Amino acid sequence: MLNKYPLWKNLLIVFVIALSAIYAAPNFYPPDPAIQISHDSGLVDQSAIDTASASLIADGIYFLSAELEDGSGLIRLQDQNDQRRAQEIVQLSLPDEYLIAQNMAPNTPGFLQSFGAGPMAYGLDLSGGVHFLMEVDMEQAVSNQLNDSIAVMRRLLREERLRYRPPIEVDATNRIVIRFNDADTRTAANNLIREEFPDLISRNSEIANEFILYYQPTEASILLLQDYALQQNLSTLRTRVDALGVREPKVQRMGQDRIVVELPGIQDTARAKDIISTVATLRFHLVAESNAAPGTTTDYDYQGLPLTLENDLIVGGDSVTQAQATFDAQTSLPQVNITLDAAGARQMNEATRGNIGRNMAILLSETKVRTVTELLPSGDIVSSSEPYEEIRVISAPTIQAALGRQFRITGLMGNEANDLALLIRSGALAAPMYFIEESTIGPSLGQENIDRGVLSVQIGLALVLVFMVVYYRLFGLVANIALSINLFLLIAVMSIIGATLTLPGIAGIVLTVGMAVDANVLIFARIREELKNGLSVQKAIDSGYGRAFVTILDANVTTLLVAIILYSIGTGPVKGFAVTLSIGILTSMFTAIVVTRAIINLIYGGRKVNKLSIGIKMPEPNANNG
Repeated sequence: MLNKYPLWKNLLIVFVIALSAIYAAPNFYPPDPAIQISHDSGLVDQSAIDTASASLIADGIYFLSAELEDGSGLIRLQDQNDQRRAQEIVQLSLPDEYLIAQNMAPNTPGFLQSFGAGPMAYGLDLSGGVHFLMEVDMEQAVSNQLNDSIAVMRRLLREERLRYRPPIEVDATNRIVIRFNDADTRTAANNLIREEFPDLISRNSEIANEFILYYQPTEASILLLQDYALQQNLSTLRTRVDALGVREPKVQRMGQDRIVVELPGIQDTARAKDIISTVATLRFHLVAESNAAPGTTTDYDYQGLPLTLENDLIVGGDSVTQAQATFDAQTSLPQVNITLDAAGARQMNEATRGNIGRNMAILLSETKVRTVTELLPSGDIVSSSEPYEEIRVISAPTIQAALGRQFRITGLMGNEANDLALLIRSGALAAPMYFIEESTIGPSLGQENIDRGVLSVQIGLALVLVFMVVYYRLFGLVANIALSINLFLLIAVMSIIGATLTLPGIAGIVLTVGMAVDANVLIFARIREELKNGLSVQKAIDSGYGRAFVTILDANVTTLLVAIILYSIGTGPVKGFAVTLSIGILTSMFTAIVVTRAIINLIYGGRKVNKLSIGIKMPEPNANNG
C-alpha cells in the first residue's frame, strides 16, 4: 500500500525521537559556577569545607551548597562573577597545601544520569574552560642534564677503577667539578670522559693537593638543550591533556620559554592543573650499606623511619616504556606494572644480579606548584605560584633475584596508581613549569557568546518556520515539526559522542537549520509538480519522496565530504564547525526524509484523498488517474 509505513518502522522512529529527548535534556540544566578544593595528599576533610564556607560567609559571598565529592570539596556559588573572589578568599583561609580551582558543577538530574546522559561540553569561547600560561624553568633543565651527566661519569670512572674524591658536583657557574688525588688519574679520566661527552668543554686546575677537572656545556649546546626541554614539555603536556579526556585542547609554544594551555569544557580543573604541572620522575637506588663512603648517600623518610640510599642511579624514569595501573591478584591493592627499554633492562639486570639480598628503593620525585595567597595591607589579595619538590620512597623491597624488563610497583593508594601510571606513560617533563597566568573566560564574554549564538539560531529557526507554514501550509507544519526534532537529534548526538560546542559550531547549527528544510523544499516541490502533471494524491506523495531522494542524497554527500575534509585538516574553530555540520547533515536527512514521510503517511496514507494542503490549487479529479 502506498504511503504506509509498517508498525515496526513507526515504533523505531518514536524510539529514536524519545532517545534523543533523553540525551538532549541535560543541556537544559545549566551548570553552577563553583570552586573546587583539593589537597596534596588527595583527601579533603569536612573541617576544610567548614573553614572555606565560613570565610565566604564572612566576605559576603553567597553560595548554594558546600559538599565533599570523591575526596575533594565542591562549593556551588550563586553568581559566576563571584568565582575569582571566592577562589582567592578560600585560598587565603586554607593552608598552602590546598589547591583551589574554579569549576563548573553539572546539574544533570539523577534519572538522566542513570541513562548515562550528560550535557555536551562548551568550548573555551563560550562559558567553559581554563587558560594557563606556563613558564619552563630553563635553568633547571640545564641542571637536570648536568646531573644526568654526573651519574654517567660516576659509572664510567667506577668501571675503569679510576679513583676520585667524592662528591662529583655542579658549582654555581653550571660546571661539573671532579677532584682527583694525582695528575695521571685525572688525565686518564679526562680521556675517558671526553669520548663519552665530546660537547663538553674541559679545563684542568690544581688547588692544594687536589687535581681538578671542570666540564662545562657550550652556549650552543645549552640553547639546543633548552629548545629540547620546551619541545619535550609540549609533547608531554599534549599526551597528558589527551589522557584527561579534554576535547579540542590548545597546547602551543609562546616565545622561548612559555607554553599556552587551553582546556575547553573541562570539569575537574583542580586535577587538570595538578597533572599538567607535576614533574614526576621514577628513580631506582640501592639502599646504602653501613660502610658507605661519606658524600655518596642521601637520607630519606620511609614509613616513618630514616632510610639511607646510594646516590648512584640504577635506572631512571626515561628508561620506562610502559606503565599500566592494575590490582594485585592476591591483595586486591593497586599497583603499577613497569616495562623498561633494552638499555634500562640491562642496567637493572646488572645492578640486581650482583646485589641479591640487598634492598632496592623506588623513589618518586615530583616537582609541584602550590598557590600562595597573601593579604596586602591595602586589602588587596595577591596570589603567586611557588614550586616545591616532593620526594618519597614508594617501596624498598629486597632483591630476591635478578630483575629484567618487567616488574611492578606496589604500596600505592586510591587513585595514586592511575595518576602515577599516567605521568609515567606521558613521559617526564624535561624541566619544571610554573603557572604565571591562570584565567577562565569571563562570565560576561562567555554568556554573551552563548546568548548571541542562541539568538541567531532562534531568529533563523523562526524565519524558516514562518516561511514553511505560509508557503506549504500543512506540509510546512510537518517540516517544522521535523526541524524541531532534528535540533534535538543534533544536540543528543553531540552529547553522546562528547563533542565540544564552540561558537563556530553554533554557526554550523544555524546552517543545518537551513539545509534541513532545503530537503523538504525539494520534496514538496516535486510533489507539487506531480500533482500538476495529473498524478493522484497518493502517487504524487510517493513519487515526490522517491524522486527527490537522489537529489537530496547527492547534495548532502558532497557537503558531508567537505565537512570531513575540514575536520581532518582543520584545527580549533574549524573543527568545531565541521563537527556540527557533519552531524547536522546526517540528522537532517533522517528527519527531512524519514520523519516527515512518517507524519505525512499518518495523515494521508491508507485512505482516499482528493486534496493536499501543500499551498497550491489542486486540479480537478480525473477518473483515469485514480
